[in-house]
Amino acid sequence: MKLTFLGAAGEVTGSQHLIETDGRRILLDCGLFQGHRAEARAKNERFHCTPKSLDAVILSHAHMDHCGNLPGLYRAGYRGPIFCTSATADVAGAMLYDSAGIQAEDARYLRKKLHGPHPPIDPLYDEGHVDGTVKLFETLPYAQWHDVGPDVRIRFSDAGHILGSAITELEVKDHGDWKRIVFTGDLGRRGLPLLRDPVRVGGCDVLITESTYADRVHPPTDDIEHHLQRIVTDVMARGGRLIIPAFALGRTQTVLYFLNRLQNAGRLPDVPVYVDSPLSKEITAIYTAHLHDLDAELQRELQTDRNPFSFPGLHVIQSAGESASLNRQKQPFVVVASSGMCESGRVVHHLKHAAADERNCILLIGFQAANTLGRRIQERQPTLRIFDRHVPLRAEVVSLSGLSAHADAEDFKWWFAHLASDRGVGRAFLVHGEPESAKAGAALLDHVCDEPPTIPQFGDAFEL
Repeated sequence: MKLTFLGAAGEVTGSQHLIETDGRRILLDCGLFQGHRAEARAKNERFHCTPKSLDAVILSHAHMDHCGNLPGLYRAGYRGPIFCTSATADVAGAMLYDSAGIQAEDARYLRKKLHGPHPPIDPLYDEGHVDGTVKLFETLPYAQWHDVGPDVRIRFSDAGHILGSAITELEVKDHGDWKRIVFTGDLGRRGLPLLRDPVRVGGCDVLITESTYADRVHPPTDDIEHHLQRIVTDVMARGGRLIIPAFALGRTQTVLYFLNRLQNAGRLPDVPVYVDSPLSKEITAIYTAHLHDLDAELQRELQTDRNPFSFPGLHVIQSAGESASLNRQKQPFVVVASSGMCESGRVVHHLKHAAADERNCILLIGFQAANTLGRRIQERQPTLRIFDRHVPLRAEVVSLSGLSAHADAEDFKWWFAHLASDRGVGRAFLVHGEPESAKAGAALLDHVCDEPPTIPQFGDAFEL
């Protein structure tokens, strides 16, 4: 059996890992590499896995760095099954159509703006390629073994990372012997709101695990609802606006869930709340359709509240015109809008209008990468460049940590301990992590494995 790492190896984006036996070629994930435009383009438009000869793709979850290049794979000739959970299929479809639309819009813009030599500006794929991709989804329920061929069987377990995310247990026959492979995808945290805790699985011959935050411990989530109530109350009391940049998938639904709980408890001020993201609306509807996949606490709450993402005073913005009209309002309001790092989407317009007023507050609820507008806001730089304008930053800036959906060092210790108690691991590979976090993950895993854990780089191949 041969294992080749074609993405998220030595970095945290573009997940793609190829398994080859004497009879099968299986790709784990097919994510977009996200980075500087020219570098990302070069990596995303070329496949090293020979798409037409693949037998299957297994998709761990619907974040773009794991599913985002599936239509590119289809464009390159892949026509086999894409195995995933039902919720992942629904969410991935929404994310991929949105991605195709954004790429088309970006291409139109760049064709107008760029002059002279420049990289290709055609989209990586279009809606037609997404149409073909979603038809390849074959959904499998959690916790059941599925024979998908005479020499391949799969079982998905909840990874606790986002709706539909799965740990993959894969058993394949190679030269007459069965080999057991476990792929964590992105492993979630214990105790997150809405999501079930990650499921611990048994030992294996080969483990491929993420390591994004294996070198740190996240703050607890316990106080986030209390802090959110205090922030809303304070901002409304001074007549300001609360701007919450949030990614459409995951964070927006968590914020709405907390606001709904505050409303049900009579602790939310009487203030209009707007969700200003068409994709957020679609993803929230998918969450609502898959409430049975969420945690036990939510199941109890559903006995008295059938919609955990809606409450009196919540408004979902439809058009760009409605979005623009918000910034002409005089009264206080809360707006949740994407994107979470403030680099694109309607939130940028709200920030342009809100940043200069000290009555307002910008609430950051996720990681802000270097060189993003969100990071500059988090650093409280005195002046922000927004749409080629210089806007003074006078608004209050608050960062609420604790909502990361990735496992931390303590979660990894807990999850790895079960592997150790059940036969252990033959070979382990740490992916989806920067060098320091991958090294920390390897140290946590070392005692579980027959051989020292490996941190592969792009293109590394291993005969197992």
